[in-house]
Amino acid sequence: MDTIHKIGRRKTAVARVYVSEGKGNITINRRELDNYFTTPTLRYKVQQPLMLTENEKSFDISVNVFGGGITGQAEAIRLALSRAMCELNEENRGILKPEGLLTRDPRMVERKKFGQKKARKKFQFSKR
Repeated sequence: MDTIHKIGRRKTAVARVYVSEGKGNITINRRELDNYFTTPTLRYKVQQPLMLTENEKSFDISVNVFGGGITGQAEAIRLALSRAMCELNEENRGILKPEGLLTRDPRMVERKKFGQKKARKKFQFSKR
């Protein structure tokens, strides 16, 4: 099996995932999964596509991720891994799609407008 390369995005985070045959090691930016994502919730998000397709111990995964915060990065990795699992086996699509793991979340930060404090918040209005 060749190395599978997939990209996942969330907000401003971009994750490049390389999946190859192995023992289940996950390396993110040359650090172990447990060292990079300290909370169990984020670790679960990253491993979710592997758990659902029962491939936790069959592949070595190397990830390059940049931009955004840690939650956005975890969700970007999740999308890239889901896409990789679909390329490995087309039957995985039926497992991952109902869970919403193949959908790119389009929500982005709204830009700040000039003459305003933030994107929607205005400066205080004074009638007199």
